[in-house]
Amino acid sequence: MDGPVLPPEDRPARVSGLSRRRSAVLFSVLGTALLALLLVHQSEQTRSALPPRRPDPAQQAAASPSPAARRTTPAVQVPDAHPSRLKIAALNVDAPFTGLDQNTQPPAEDPNLVGWFQGGTVPGNRGPAVLLGQVATSTAPAVFTGLGTLTPAATVDVARDDGVTATFTVDSVETFAKDALPADRIYGKTADAQLRLVSCGGAYDSQRDDYTASVVVFAHLTNLKET
Repeated sequence: MDGPVLPPEDRPARVSGLSRRRSAVLFSVLGTALLALLLVHQSEQTRSALPPRRPDPAQQAAASPSPAARRTTPAVQVPDAHPSRLKIAALNVDAPFTGLDQNTQPPAEDPNLVGWFQGGTVPGNRGPAVLLGQVATSTAPAVFTGLGTLTPAATVDVARDDGVTATFTVDSVETFAKDALPADRIYGKTADAQLRLVSCGGAYDSQRDDYTASVVVFAHLTNLKET
């Protein structure tokens, strides 16, 4: 038996009630979808917060200065400057300079005088500056008596007549036989400012009236300051 037919004015109420149920279902589905999208978005943010990929070693090396570049103070270029005073705190050295040519030595009669090889580099300019000093005179110790006792990391200050003081840090102290001095290491060109301190070493040979070896200090520029 068919049910009663509702009057037309009651039909919108049924339709309206059905629409409300459908709307509730629809909002529930949309809420679930939005929650899922939010979880995916948070997951992407978590992944993006992970530590960055480790850079390629070759690229990192190209972008970073080498240890040699980091340690070196840029040289100055004042070709007409001259060294005026040498100070080595570790040896209590405080001495003036004299200019030397290729085959000359500091005067033996003056124990506190350092020779600068004028054919080379001015200390603080690019290249190796070569300084020579006596280890002893006939009557007393001289300016470079203790040169062989210097150690790496000791500092050497060279004041110049242009108002600049160049500070060098010792890399090594080496002893060579007189006839085996490494000229290329002492006088060879360098890309930065370096210093060589040279003196006699080894035993004294009375027959030859000379020492059997030479002591060479190798150092590099680490500071420049106006004085």
